[in-house]
Amino acid sequence: MKNRLTVIYLFAAGLMLLVIGGAILLAPHAFHGSNGITLGDDPNLLSEIRAPGGLLLSSGIVILIGAFRRQLQSRAVQLSTLVYGSFGVARLMSMSFDGMPSTSIIGATLVELIVAVAGLALVWRWRLNRSAGRDSYTDLSSRLSQSTDV
Repeated sequence: MKNRLTVIYLFAAGLMLLVIGGAILLAPHAFHGSNGITLGDDPNLLSEIRAPGGLLLSSGIVILIGAFRRQLQSRAVQLSTLVYGSFGVARLMSMSFDGMPSTSIIGATLVELIVAVAGLALVWRWRLNRSAGRDSYTDLSSRLSQSTDV
């Protein structure tokens, strides 16, 4: 699956999760305050807010590592697609149940859905190549070894 588009996708998707997850985990009042949300000081609420931040942060780390380690790229794209898709679909459900949120949250929803669809496209393309017998890793390494045999 290693190609420039996949690396760029994983780097951008992982970096966004790393930054957002870190902000939610380490500075939840400031992060949510930027969307007009007041959290207060309830330790139970803050625990419930910080926990998904930790999940996003750790997912971002795995996805970023996938941008640089070929053997993790497939799983990193799948993880990115799952995380962004889950958040995007859950926000759409919330809009249906609870009404329209602020424009910044609507924007976040659009970004999440776009990143998820891009991830699905990468997974789909990779699976098509595999089913056609064109594993990008194997093809690239065999082409390189043939060019050095001369």
